[in-house]
Order: sequence, then C-alpha cells, then structure tokens
Amino acid sequence: MRPRPLPVLPQAPVNGGRNIVVYESLLAFVGGALDTWSVSIHLATLSPYHEQPSRNTHQVAQLRLDLDECLSLACYDAITAIAQSVQVRKVLLEIVSKLSLTNDPKLRAALRSDSERIATLLVTSFQLENERDATLNLSSDLTQCFLDVVHETLDKRLLQDTEHRMARSMVRKLSEASEFFPSSLFVPSAVCTRETYPTFGGGFGDIYRATVDGQPVALKRMRHFLQGSDLRRIHLKFCREALIWKDLNHPYILPLIGIDRDSFPDFLCMVSPWMEHGTVIDFLKKHGHDMVEKLLYETAQGLEYLHSRNVIHGDLKGANILIQDDWTACLADFGLSKFSDASTSMSSNRGGSVYWMAPELLDPHIPFARTLATDVYAFGCVCLELYTGRPPFADVLDVVAATKIIAGERPLRPSSSPAMSDLLWEHVTSYWGQSSTSRPTTPQVVGNM
Repeated sequence: MRPRPLPVLPQAPVNGGRNIVVYESLLAFVGGALDTWSVSIHLATLSPYHEQPSRNTHQVAQLRLDLDECLSLACYDAITAIAQSVQVRKVLLEIVSKLSLTNDPKLRAALRSDSERIATLLVTSFQLENERDATLNLSSDLTQCFLDVVHETLDKRLLQDTEHRMARSMVRKLSEASEFFPSSLFVPSAVCTRETYPTFGGGFGDIYRATVDGQPVALKRMRHFLQGSDLRRIHLKFCREALIWKDLNHPYILPLIGIDRDSFPDFLCMVSPWMEHGTVIDFLKKHGHDMVEKLLYETAQGLEYLHSRNVIHGDLKGANILIQDDWTACLADFGLSKFSDASTSMSSNRGGSVYWMAPELLDPHIPFARTLATDVYAFGCVCLELYTGRPPFADVLDVVAATKIIAGERPLRPSSSPAMSDLLWEHVTSYWGQSSTSRPTTPQVVGNM
C-alpha cells in the first residue's frame, strides 16, 4: 500500500500566487504520520499472526478527513489565513494527540518552524497598508483569533525590536477598534470574595480588594456611571493601559496579573497584586525616611526599564509608587502611559498632576506631548516629595504652581531630616531643568543614584 501524498494546493487564478497555508510543517508532519499508520495497518493485515491494529483503517480515514478540513481553510488572503490558523492548529494537534505523538521531537521542530513562518507573515501584514486595513475589518470571530496569534507571537519573542513595536501597535489598534483583547490577558481563575465597596477611587476608576486563587489582589474597574462618548473614551483608556502594562516585566514594576470579566457584569477590571504597605508616601510616614535613597534608586531603575521599552509613564508621583512585601518600590498606574515611538506624539489628554509636570506640559504655547524627558522631570519632583512628604509647591494652588514652573521657579532644597545630600540635590536640579534637552536620560539617572 503506497502512502497517499498530501494534496497539492491550487494556484491562484489571478496573480498566480499560491494559497497560504500557515501550518505547512505541522501539516506535513501529520500527513506523514498518517501515511505511516496506514502502511503499518496494511502490513499488519497481511501477516497470518497479526493482531487487531490499535488504529483501524476507518479511524485513519476519519483523521484524513480532519486533515483535509485543515487544507480547505487555505486561502489567498494572508490576514484571514493567519486568523484561521488558530482553528487549523487546534485540529492538527488533536490528530497528533490521537496518534500519541505529542512528545515527538519532530512535532516540536514543526511547530517551531511554523511559528517562525507566522512571524514572517505578520511582519509583512504590518508593513502593507491594504493588509493593515483588512485586519481592522475582520469579523468578530476572526478578530479574536488574529489578536491571539499576534499576542502569542509576541510572547515567543520571535520579532525584532522594530517588528515587536509594530505588533504591539497593531494589537492596540485592533483592541481599541473591536473592543476585544487577546485571550491570554484574561484571568483564568474566578475572582472571589470581592469587597462590596471600593478601597480607593480615582478619576477614571475604582480599586476593590479581592482574591484570586487565595491571593489578595486589587481590581481596577472603570467607573460604571459613564455613558456614550465618555464610556468609549474610558474604554480606549482601559485598552491602552492594559496592553501597555501587560507587556511589562521588571522587579520594580507592579505586574498586571490579567483582566477579569466576571466580577462586575458588563465591566472589565484590571487585576494586580494587592500591595499591603500602600504607597511609598504612606510607607515612609510609618517607617521613617532612612530608606529614601534606596527607594529612589529602585524607582529610577523601574523608570529606566520603562524607557528601555519605549514606554512613557506619564504620571510619575509618590501616589503611583507602591511598596512590595519585601519593602522594595514598584511603579504603578499606567493610565496615562504611552509609547514614545507612537505615530501620534501629540495628545489632547492633559490629565495628570500639575505639581509633577514639566514646564513644556504646562505652557499653553507649546503643543502638549508627554516624553521621556517629562518623566525625568517628574522623577526630580518625586525625589523632593519622598524627602518632604509633599509635592513641589504644595503650599499654593495648582494654577499658581503651574505659573511658577513655566517661569522657571523651582522649590528650595528641603531642610527636613534626613537631609538630602549635596550630590543628590545637584542631580535633582538637573532632572527638573527648564529645557527638556538639558535633562539626563534614565540610564544617566540610575548611574547618578
């Protein structure tokens, strides 16, 4: 009995290009395995001493039908092919499981090869305008699948830096347009024992204490009373914050566990570890200021990491620096964060905290744009805040503070105990320099600490 060859895909009648089969290597592996089993069954039936084969001809025929179903999903459209590849892989891996080949090294090699092929197809789709447009016009089911494929490719680190940024941008745009998220972002375990009332509240959302798998967590929920355009605006903000935050992984960055969709009907929540020690300001009030320089150093390292990922925090202040169980600092609240390489650098969202804002963010004659340099300015303000327990110009209204900052005024050196060293004060004055170009980069800031 001769093995049946894999079907040959037809040529496209218009441009002569072939149908796109994403999982070529996996298809070849499965087809070869089925051919091998067909031969073994046939040979077994010819032996006078044969036993009933573990997989009879009917079973193999059914698996071949499943294989043909995968081949039927091939299409000339790369975007659809990428999205449909989720179903193709699912069916193929089910066949592999039935053939008891899940631990075969050739399977791992095939999957690795196909993952690299997917990465290549994705990079091409990011670069072609017509394919980018096609992505934004996918059906709901295919949108979810496409998001999952892109996010899985990001997790596998198969893309170069520029390609990685393009992929992040596509996930963000597609999530904002469709209101879908990559499936891997959702918390698999049910959130339970949520407190009835929020522990903290902000301009866009409330923080509830809850548990996941017995561990205390914080639920950040969008405000429920928002409607219409406001609700849409908050949804876009939620998308941006969740997608930026989930991509971060550093000892001094508060991790995002995932997104919870079960605790509140019709509302999503971001889930992060509960920080029992609260903010750095609360911690210093309770335990004294002996650890200020250590906490500033950890904060600087967290900020340096963000900038190395081309992420601008956008709202750095004491209230957004939390203390972990081991008494180390971690940056939190990425609601105003953005990518420094975003195609639209200007923003109409002037939200944030005036007392920590650089002069170029406050000056009405300068287009509003958060930058890496405005984060460095805010870090200088945090240095002062951690020593004094108060933000710069805390004694005046924010409008007065803004006028002073624009005019180039800065707070006096703190006289509180413990005293800020001469060297640190010198660095702080460079961090909040009037010109953004005069401020050091975060690697230089970390080096100064």
